[in-house]
Amino acid sequence: MGIKDVAREAGVSLGTVSNVLNRPGIVAESTRRRVLDVIDSIGYVRTEGARQLHGPASRVIALLGLDPAGPSFTALTTGIGQAAREADLGVMVCTGASDPAEEDRHLALLTSHRVRGAVLTSGDGVERTVAALRRHALPFVVADQYTPEPAACSVGIDDVAGGYAAVRHLLERGHRDVVYVGGPDRLAPIRDRRTGARRAVNRSGLPSASLYELACSAPTVSAGNDAGHRILGLPVRPTAVFCADDLLALGVMQALYEAGLRVPDDVAMVGYDDLEFAASAVVPLTTVRRPAVAMGRQAGRLLIGDTAHDAGHEHAHVVLQPELVVRRSTLTAPVR
Repeated sequence: MGIKDVAREAGVSLGTVSNVLNRPGIVAESTRRRVLDVIDSIGYVRTEGARQLHGPASRVIALLGLDPAGPSFTALTTGIGQAAREADLGVMVCTGASDPAEEDRHLALLTSHRVRGAVLTSGDGVERTVAALRRHALPFVVADQYTPEPAACSVGIDDVAGGYAAVRHLLERGHRDVVYVGGPDRLAPIRDRRTGARRAVNRSGLPSASLYELACSAPTVSAGNDAGHRILGLPVRPTAVFCADDLLALGVMQALYEAGLRVPDDVAMVGYDDLEFAASAVVPLTTVRRPAVAMGRQAGRLLIGDTAHDAGHEHAHVVLQPELVVRRSTLTAPVR
């Protein structure tokens, strides 16, 4: 099937089909969707891919980043790159795939270049992307989110355990009024950290009100700064704050210092991710370290094994463990 067949079936011009494939943003949504539906239904593959249909797939795997602004994305990319180099493969990185139009463009690009498969990071719209990858018959591994699907591998991190360890540490230091600053709940790792934090309070026997929750729309420094000002406005000031990632923690810390409060003397702080700045901040930040590089490397290896058509390959669902790293932001005398 060629581009003329697509145009005829969709009732559009050859130029419109070309725009859908190369510049989808200039095509009306209804027209773009009609053309893509035809492409899916007739199995059209762009010319550069068609030349390879009778040969092997390319020596490239892809990373589809649904949340490329996430703190772990760079480390995840590093790990996937390590796995690719071990197999003498390259990596194509596609970001911003949470937008449906951009996702369609990425999938057309991956199909046309006959990539071996894709590592898909968790984020808003991951279910839609999984369905699209299946339509294109493109092997994939889901990273940063556990998925029990029998037909695909996944590699995740036990963020429930991470959230639990963070709040348990604060409770063991004697804190009884803790604020949890969370990110977007649509992200599975963020939801898991909240679940772990809540579990630590429940298992301690303390009332659930010992953990006060503040939601943020994004895991950014500015969102954390806003949360810090909201914390300062609470009727009872907490003695400790647990943030769902280090960027939020940095923003909260800025707001506290602006108000004349000291970390950890007035308020203890725990972050999440162990970003590079965490250890070198003015007050080194206690945080939960995620093995993001190892996660990327494992995801890449699983994808390469799946696409090698090795009869011994079995789909695996790997869960890695985070680590609490204690630094000065929580090292004060226990609260009485």
